[in-house]
Amino acid sequence: MNTATVSMAVTPTVLSTFLSHYLNRKPLRERPTAHLSYDEGLHLIRSFLAFASHHTVEDVQAFTAQWVPHPQWVKVDEVEIPEAQLTKAAGALQGQLGPDGIRKVGGRNWWQWRKPGSPLKAEWIEMKSDYHDRKKAGDPGNRVMLYVHGGGYYFGSVDEHRYQMQRHARKLKARVFAPEYRLAPQFPFPCGLQDCLAAYLFLLETQDPTTIILAGDSAGGGMVVSLLVTMRDRGIPLPAGAILISPWVDLTHSFPSLSGECPLDYIPKNGFHHRPSKAWPPLNADEYALLKEQIAKNTKLGQTKLMKPASVEMQQLPQDLAQLNASEPVDGEMSSLAETAYVSINLDGKEVKLKDQIQLYTTNELLSHPMVSPVLQPSLGGLPPLLIMTGGGEILRDEQIYLAHKCANPTKYPPPESSMHESAQEEIARFKPTDVQLQVWEDLCHVAPTLSFTHPAKFMYRSIAQFGAWALARAQKTEIEILDDDSISVISGSSSSSEGSHKTAKKHAKFDGLEKSEVGKAGDPLPPFKNHMIRQQVNRHGVISPLPPASELPSCTIDRNDIGVVKETPVRRWLETRSQWDKRYGSIRAKIHKQRLKEMAAGYVGFDGETPPPAALASRRKPGEDLKEKKKTKSMGLALWSLWGSKHDEATVLREQGADKAPEVKTATTGEGQGARSPSDLQKQEQVARRDLQASRSRSRTKVVKYEQQMANDDANDYTLASELAAKREGKTKQTELAPPSPGSTLLTPDYMPETGVTGKRPVVGGIAVPFTLNREAETASMITLTSVDQAGRVASPVPLTPRTDAVATTSAAAVAAVAENARDKVMDPEAVKEQMPARDENSRADYFGKVDGVETPKAATLGVTPIASNGAVRGNSTATTPLLTVGGAATNTERPPLETFVTAQEDLPVVKQ
Repeated sequence: MNTATVSMAVTPTVLSTFLSHYLNRKPLRERPTAHLSYDEGLHLIRSFLAFASHHTVEDVQAFTAQWVPHPQWVKVDEVEIPEAQLTKAAGALQGQLGPDGIRKVGGRNWWQWRKPGSPLKAEWIEMKSDYHDRKKAGDPGNRVMLYVHGGGYYFGSVDEHRYQMQRHARKLKARVFAPEYRLAPQFPFPCGLQDCLAAYLFLLETQDPTTIILAGDSAGGGMVVSLLVTMRDRGIPLPAGAILISPWVDLTHSFPSLSGECPLDYIPKNGFHHRPSKAWPPLNADEYALLKEQIAKNTKLGQTKLMKPASVEMQQLPQDLAQLNASEPVDGEMSSLAETAYVSINLDGKEVKLKDQIQLYTTNELLSHPMVSPVLQPSLGGLPPLLIMTGGGEILRDEQIYLAHKCANPTKYPPPESSMHESAQEEIARFKPTDVQLQVWEDLCHVAPTLSFTHPAKFMYRSIAQFGAWALARAQKTEIEILDDDSISVISGSSSSSEGSHKTAKKHAKFDGLEKSEVGKAGDPLPPFKNHMIRQQVNRHGVISPLPPASELPSCTIDRNDIGVVKETPVRRWLETRSQWDKRYGSIRAKIHKQRLKEMAAGYVGFDGETPPPAALASRRKPGEDLKEKKKTKSMGLALWSLWGSKHDEATVLREQGADKAPEVKTATTGEGQGARSPSDLQKQEQVARRDLQASRSRSRTKVVKYEQQMANDDANDYTLASELAAKREGKTKQTELAPPSPGSTLLTPDYMPETGVTGKRPVVGGIAVPFTLNREAETASMITLTSVDQAGRVASPVPLTPRTDAVATTSAAAVAAVAENARDKVMDPEAVKEQMPARDENSRADYFGKVDGVETPKAATLGVTPIASNGAVRGNSTATTPLLTVGGAATNTERPPLETFVTAQEDLPVVKQ
């Protein structure tokens, strides 16, 4: 399985899809397949999975694990997780499994084993521009996304998913941390869970949990839910939030959507099947018993006679005896776990015992374990805020919708009655509901962001960034700056849609006159949670409408006792396909079993009495076998797929670089610039222009995200005492009373910072725009006054300061402060001012008042200032003399204008009532 064979297999699908897309456009008009890129991507993945099913699991794993180069504008660093974190993760999982879970898993140690020379590795993925900005500012990083990739628990890699992760990093301006966890069936449950938990514990060594959000798609999303529950129960600090993209949370396939058709999805409805190999499928009970018998009788290896593979054994059974996980232990010993347990189901009045292992992730006995299928957890309350995104056309949609409602209302969606033991009831009562944003995207496939180059997927990435920024701001109780520029972050539709561009979203938002909105982007506030949920239905244009009530959703009306019980339709489909594979590859499977017999006769390396699952590599290690990982080779096919998926990001990066680039300035030559300003003056002007342009562009392209109390009673839980809650509310009331007045109010407190105007520079006090800033550095000359104090001891003056002018400015500033203090205490009446003035003769009165058009007006009052000599000594009595100003060190003939006292009308001044 390589790029050439895969290309030959999918090329006919690509061509036929292209032709049918334009020949049959009418049926696709109102569906996501109306976009050519989406239609092509959907059929391409479906064709690839069908082609992969005729290859071994090892071939699929090797193909999807190949090295994929990353773009030059992405920074990738590889790290190793220390053994100490793996040990801590193993201890937490052992406590979570409990004695019964450890028995079913097969022991405590085998799942901690790794291939020699294969430590747990992970990648840091970050935009290079963000990395340089962060390092320049000395920021260690307060936005980290731990991403667990999907792939049915048995294929996929960080290399294959990096093109998706880099977009999450770009839109959230975050660092993505992606572990290369071990894959089934060679490393079944709980191997991958241990690796991902160790990766999270590794982050906690350097990151505060409030700076981390978890994310995962498909199987990775299901693993994230199990991680969160384990952290909650084991007392490990929880992250700021989690994002679940089409999570696979029910491996028993018990929800209605698994029994229906899925023409808009690429997940095979008959399950995953592969050509037989050493790794898959494992021995079933009959095959295992036969091999043991032949070894016991010392049968010659050349005369080994194996039974024809039989996956199903039928016998008459009453209808009510069909039950999941009906196993038949052998001799009542733990060794019976070495072969696959039975799964029994009732088909057409007959009992069907499925002897072969159904899912690659774990044995049939553990399919309904809450850590394997999280929907069967007693309670999913007490978790951080969740964003659950599901495709309306995918086959797993019902379990994802049920998961969201169970998280938000644990008491309404309890586990089956058979699991309602005392500890489960205590768990339901203990944890408060989890706040969930549920988005059901109409007609979209499983993990639609995989098709990152498509129109609908771009909306999904926006929504993920919006929730991620909000969750981080809420957890950190701070504001987060995020990119916000429609001219840079563009959702184009010309190349991917046969209907037009993003303008159609606004048109559809007004459809039928209903109250609808468009999907938000990073920086937009989340709507408030109602009953711990935000329930949204989103179409392919990103237009949001209300999701139907839970009573109208099949997933929320299913009998709870039917959850976790395999259903007839999925089993029938699986058996039909398995029968075809047995006929087609029966001889290959017999050869593999014969090789297995030789290995069993030679003996395997064990784990001190532990019994790993039959598919686990730990259960079939040969002495002296070389199990080292092979060096990765470059995959041209995955590189092209990644390039296609990165096109939108590359265009966005180029637009951002163009926006940050200052316009070119042409400098005139000596001949051309005769009579103009000096070259040094022009150079200074260019530097100032570039700096101002950079500052203005940076501000215009960012938005501040903050928590706006979308969650009710966010600071209270089920165990908050009434007295504590009352005290908290009283404290909030006091804070409200001490809060600054609303804009336009005349009641100002000393600590109140006036709001800025439209330009963001001139503050507004009492409805009046002030021509200078408060507590801010002056940015332009028009905002600087001769008496403005910018920093302690430094006067913000547009001219160079000398000791003489410095003293004048300092004294003048003190005088202004005194006048302002008097004006704040009371309002001066002009007539009262005249009466309070000392008696003067006519000459002195003429000096004080001048006549303008026959009307006396007050002249500027000159305050006495003591001049200071250049040596610092105080000169003679010169209180009535106004000192001269110096500009650039040279004295000028212009006298500094004295301070003036302005008398204004009473209604124009802010008043403080005494």
